[in-house]
Amino acid sequence: GHKTLIVGESVRTGVTAILPHDGNLFQSKVPAAVFAGNGFGKLSGTTQIDELGTLESPVILTNTLNVAEGIQAVIEHTLAQKGNEMVQSVNAVVGETNDGNLNDIRSRYVKKEDILYTIQSAKGGPVTEGNVGAGTGTVCFGYKGGIGTSSRKLPQSLGGYTIGVLVQTNFGGVLQIDGVPVGEELGKFSFSDKLLNNVDGSCMIVVATDAPLDARNLERLAKRAFMGMAKTGGIASNGSGDYVIAFSTAEALRVSHQPAQPVIQAGYLHNDFTSQLFMAAIEATEEAVINSLFAAKTITGNNERKIEALPLDKVIPILKKYNRL
Repeated sequence: GHKTLIVGESVRTGVTAILPHDGNLFQSKVPAAVFAGNGFGKLSGTTQIDELGTLESPVILTNTLNVAEGIQAVIEHTLAQKGNEMVQSVNAVVGETNDGNLNDIRSRYVKKEDILYTIQSAKGGPVTEGNVGAGTGTVCFGYKGGIGTSSRKLPQSLGGYTIGVLVQTNFGGVLQIDGVPVGEELGKFSFSDKLLNNVDGSCMIVVATDAPLDARNLERLAKRAFMGMAKTGGIASNGSGDYVIAFSTAEALRVSHQPAQPVIQAGYLHNDFTSQLFMAAIEATEEAVINSLFAAKTITGNNERKIEALPLDKVIPILKKYNRL
């Protein structure tokens, strides 16, 4: 789900919520892992995921200074659900990027009610990309970033599993598309004259799969997703908070908050059958980043700062020049 906040001349921000399933996440947790490519960020809930290997809340993405509101909303949402009347601890997972280039981030415009709306309105199906939700005010490679998605489905001979990726792109580097040095060709890239030291930012990456992976292999999957970001030219700069949250939606692996038996019996995918999923995660993440750029539109925000969309009329000929189209 998305909540896009474009108000007046200075507010360019929003919220994106990802729900692993439509049931009670606290009572029916999913296997999960987090990987920090560069930890200059404020992602909440990571230590419990590292310790227990499960996710028990929606994943919320917003801006840096509204993480606290995200935590409040997730707690309120969880406590209000039927069956959670006795719950006294909630591990809220809220990620962020700093959209202060376009958004008056100090106003902390996102409210708890906006985030609750985003959680409650979340649904399956195609995801709107570009200047929406948590990607409303983001900047990527000096161009307008945003929300991007992509997926890969393995053939039945390799398990038939699906990998889905959602990104919130707000980082710097030297843009590459399918190996083509697009940023160099356009003359606009980090440490160049046009973007001298404008490399910091962040990228939130959420990876979902129906493959029966345990937390250990989900962490391995998350590391491969980060490789997909690197393939686009991202450099995980000093001031960039680059995180991957990976979880499995496989119903057989869900962990009950109140187990009927002390021993969990579940079938996990063998290590020898994970490589194809790793490749899928790399490809889907790379494509999701590019999709965020292709879907984003030029926007003017706080202090009349204007961020141009990636000029597709120039990018397409460049890709043709390198025989990618």
